[in-house]
Amino acid sequence: MPSSSVVASLYKANAANLTRTSALSALLACLAPAFAQQPPGKGELESSPWGLGMAVISTQKAYKGISRESKVLPMISYENRYVKLLGPNLELKLPGIELSGSQRLNFGVVTKLFDGAGYEASDSSALTGMADRKSGAWLGAKVEWENDLADVKLEWLGDASGKSKGQRLALSFERKIMLSPQLMLIPKVGAEWVDRKYVDYYYGVRASEATVGRAAYTGKATVNPEVSLTGIYRFDRHHSLMLNVGVTSLGKGVKNSPIVDRSTESRVMLGYKYSF
Repeated sequence: MPSSSVVASLYKANAANLTRTSALSALLACLAPAFAQQPPGKGELESSPWGLGMAVISTQKAYKGISRESKVLPMISYENRYVKLLGPNLELKLPGIELSGSQRLNFGVVTKLFDGAGYEASDSSALTGMADRKSGAWLGAKVEWENDLADVKLEWLGDASGKSKGQRLALSFERKIMLSPQLMLIPKVGAEWVDRKYVDYYYGVRASEATVGRAAYTGKATVNPEVSLTGIYRFDRHHSLMLNVGVTSLGKGVKNSPIVDRSTESRVMLGYKYSF
């Protein structure tokens, strides 16, 4: 029978892997909404709000010594007029306002069970001696303005898990461009404001964690701009592929951290979805 120390080591390793997988699942859930914006595909409507698929995701975080990580993950989606489920994220749709034939305001209560932030101290030698920073669960609200020029979304989130006790406010603009009945491109630009508590938790260095080569650091609120491009090709009413490429430029509050050595974070996702 394995010793208690061996069991504890195995448990810790499995917990770390689960945390990283959950974080990447959260990223997948953030990208999955584009699949709900698919080209109509020869004029046919979706026969079911359910969708299942797989995705390969490659991400690069800004922390020192952390290499690019790639994962293959399953994806599940469901949407009707009342709710939208995307992986571990859920939105409760509230009554909207029809402004005109081409303009509408949509409202919703949103939850994000994981956000992909944080790290395990074992992820990099530069983080040795640091306490783990866990991905949080978030609760908030959003308003979206649909119009002919672009879809504008404003979303506020607060940390409901109490990990960072932080807040986030994101503003984004995206436009759907139909290149053919099967192919759609979605360019998107935006920026997310994160408060001092968020930055301090995920990028700060506590006095007890400071070393000769790692000074103590107290986080400051900052704004992180982002650009992305999504391409969706729909073969028929059931099968579709999506490619998403995105880059986030980190604000000074993050870049000034002694555990950060990059000014940007990036992601690439290639996914397949089967719509029932």
